Amino acid sequence: MRIMCQVGMVMNLDKCIGCHTCSVTCKQAWTNRAGTEYVWFNNVETRPGQGYPRRYEDQQKWKGGWTLNRRGRLQLKSGNRLTKLLGIFASPVQPELADYYEPWTYDYQTLVTAPLGDDFPVARPKSLITGKDMKITWSSNWDDNLGGAGEMGQLDPIVETLREQANESIRFSYEKTFMFYLPRICEHCLNPSCMASCPSGAIYKRVEDGIVLVDQDRCRGWRQCVTGCPYKKVYFNHRTGKAEKCTFCYPRLEVGLPTVCAETCVGRLRYIGVFLYDADAVTAAASVPDEQDLYRAQLDLMLDPEDPEIVRIARQQGIPEDWLEAARRSPVYALAKKHQVALPLHPEYRTMPMVWYIPPLSPVVDLLSAQGHDAEEPGTLFGAIDALRIPAEYLAELFTAGDVDEVDRVLKVLAGMRSYMRGITLGGAGDESVAELIGYTGDELQQLYRLLAIAKYDERYVIPKAHVEQAHDLEELGCSLDLDGGPGMYETSAFGEMSGRPTPVAVETFAALKQRQTTAEAAGEEQLENRVNLLNWDGNGTPDGIFPKER
Repeated sequence: MRIMCQVGMVMNLDKCIGCHTCSVTCKQAWTNRAGTEYVWFNNVETRPGQGYPRRYEDQQKWKGGWTLNRRGRLQLKSGNRLTKLLGIFASPVQPELADYYEPWTYDYQTLVTAPLGDDFPVARPKSLITGKDMKITWSSNWDDNLGGAGEMGQLDPIVETLREQANESIRFSYEKTFMFYLPRICEHCLNPSCMASCPSGAIYKRVEDGIVLVDQDRCRGWRQCVTGCPYKKVYFNHRTGKAEKCTFCYPRLEVGLPTVCAETCVGRLRYIGVFLYDADAVTAAASVPDEQDLYRAQLDLMLDPEDPEIVRIARQQGIPEDWLEAARRSPVYALAKKHQVALPLHPEYRTMPMVWYIPPLSPVVDLLSAQGHDAEEPGTLFGAIDALRIPAEYLAELFTAGDVDEVDRVLKVLAGMRSYMRGITLGGAGDESVAELIGYTGDELQQLYRLLAIAKYDERYVIPKAHVEQAHDLEELGCSLDLDGGPGMYETSAFGEMSGRPTPVAVETFAALKQRQTTAEAAGEEQLENRVNLLNWDGNGTPDGIFPKER
């Protein structure tokens, strides 16, 4: 047994309101440079919908993740080593720019320089790739809030699968409409197919915390990682010629701070903590023949941090004491393994993803209330789960490789918790029969409620700091933020970086930063006084620059 630590995340989808704050703050902190205009390390998708990039879940087309060969061994879905070698100079099995979207800016200078006339000047959209006028036809949130679902809803790969199985499973008619939000980041998998796909070995998994990163010095731009990742969370920077992906905000984690997306989440739906797992058993768990057994196989990898034998072996193998303590207090372990209400995204890809999701229950309660029922009454609530407005089959295709029973089990636990806590909230005692019905005790349901509903900051984010003796190992060999002149790479102008030319308007004004850091005077203060440094904000108080200064 080889015990290792993995930093993981759990997202409670009942709390996501689709505000995209996590996406915007991640964009501002990590992908506000030329070449990354279309890159969203964090994005929030409306389901049902095609996702981002468009139809990324269609692995029959994109060939992402793993499959089992004839001998029952893991093999990249895109082909074996020989197949990959023969196609190394051409990688057609990956999304094109149109599947993401062609990033654009607006020609704001026209509004200022247009001559006086009877017509109002227009800031035309211009491609950030070609610099030419363009027509906007698609973006990362094009089907946000079911926009265009009546026309394009059936293009969702999961909807297609369900329609093949049962033609009446999903209808995009008013009375049957449902939706929920699905925030996505890199899964930082235990068995990452992006890493296995990389010919140059540039993608690696950190031994200390399991975060998957791209070594910018070793990356040669083969783009095989884009093909290999089934979640399509590896992006190609067309300016630097390098692959980039979510870093799980490792500079913040190393000092004990949560990721930017978690720190700024309005709904407080994200939890970050540590798993202990058996690294020697990962391949066997990912190789189970039945896809519906993959969820349970992944759960079996997670080791009990309270087990004295596990703790003894972990200490022998050099895992620090504070990391063991963090594993014992970990909210992600409690939700995923102890209470088993969090599920992995698409376990059938066999990558062993480490970002987990608690499926949404709210539409059930909302529907019952709208119909005049007592939405928290146990009999009514449990019975309604079988007629869930969000089809359980849809959730099962997302989280359990189609196993509806597992989704029903999780939803009944969540419904039972609500019903039990209702009695306590109204001044009485919890109904122990409700707890017994779902295999829980009243104390366990109260623990689950505290974690899901009223957990404090230090309960949602249990992040051990990096050790001083690991400092050299944690140094990055290269970072895309440091390449080719740094963020922005261009001189500044009145409307951002050379507005109307193929450079992004929203990019941090690097020229002003450079001026401020290399001159004796406080140069650049006027341009930067309302800029917010979210990457280094510790979450306490109000960050500098978030509110305009009074003049």
